[in-house]
Amino acid sequence: MRTSYRDFLIRNWQPADRQAAVDLIALVLSEYNLCSEPDGADQDVLYVEDAYWAAGGEFWVVEREARLVGTAGYYPVLRGQNAVEIRKMYLIPEVRGQGLGKYLLQTLEKRIASKGFEQIWIETASVLKEAVQLYERSGYQLSTGVETARCDRVYLKVLKTE
Repeated sequence: MRTSYRDFLIRNWQPADRQAAVDLIALVLSEYNLCSEPDGADQDVLYVEDAYWAAGGEFWVVEREARLVGTAGYYPVLRGQNAVEIRKMYLIPEVRGQGLGKYLLQTLEKRIASKGFEQIWIETASVLKEAVQLYERSGYQLSTGVETARCDRVYLKVLKTE
């Protein structure tokens, strides 16, 4: 995966990105008074090869001028029907409000649909107001069954099958 949006490069995560991705996610979580959980909900970022790649998913990073400014990934999950969960979609404050989040979400959705998946699940926290707005404006429906302790919302989007 390699694409661009404005002056941002979206590409596949590489092992050299591990610490920068972990740090970026911790930074964004702290902005919203949420704690990073390297032994829990955020463990997947430490083990992308197993959590995403080996499971049939993908993990991407977003760069601007060779600096990591965002992350996003997905992997198959057992809940729902032929489903994936979008995870770790985070952008640092200075790059928000430019349409990047919407572009990133739409690119993830297209990639997921191209692989034949039928449902996308997303867990988030209400305090992540920008994320909640993005998901709701993008056709995600509030559902039930939150599995992550720091999250209090779960969304579902059923992809159109042809």
